[in-house]
Amino acid sequence: MLPEHADQVLGIYQAGIDGGDATFETTAPTWEAFDASRLAEHRLVAVDAGGRVRGWAAVVPVSDRCAYAGVVEHSVYVDPAAHGRGIGLTLVKVLLASTDAAGIWTVQSGIFPENTASLALHTRAGFRVVGTRERLGRHHGRWRDVVLVERRSPAVT
Repeated sequence: MLPEHADQVLGIYQAGIDGGDATFETTAPTWEAFDASRLAEHRLVAVDAGGRVRGWAAVVPVSDRCAYAGVVEHSVYVDPAAHGRGIGLTLVKVLLASTDAAGIWTVQSGIFPENTASLALHTRAGFRVVGTRERLGRHHGRWRDVVLVERRSPAVT
């Protein structure tokens, strides 16, 4: 993921936000805020033959405490026009290879239970459901549950 992908990445992010079941966020951040918060070595884009970004994946550290140095939270978003083509699964698999190689032992994410496509994708990618955090936060005036999924690296022991 490079700065020249910024507008398309943030556009895909906003489309996911607008769908209502991807995140508690209500607007995509600026590129500067996005860029500063995601780990540079684990940011990916899927680009089609015409050079258009069709999806992206990135990670953020879950904590600055040294005990959690190998734990990240990831996001994966796919352009709605490209849903159902395996782009999300490919991005997650490449991201996991990247985090494994870097010694990251846990990749986690919180997913709204209504986002059944994301839950299925994560199951296919080897994530397990840890549990459901009930009424974790309010989103557009209503309480939302979040399913916590994680994938422990087989490469990091």
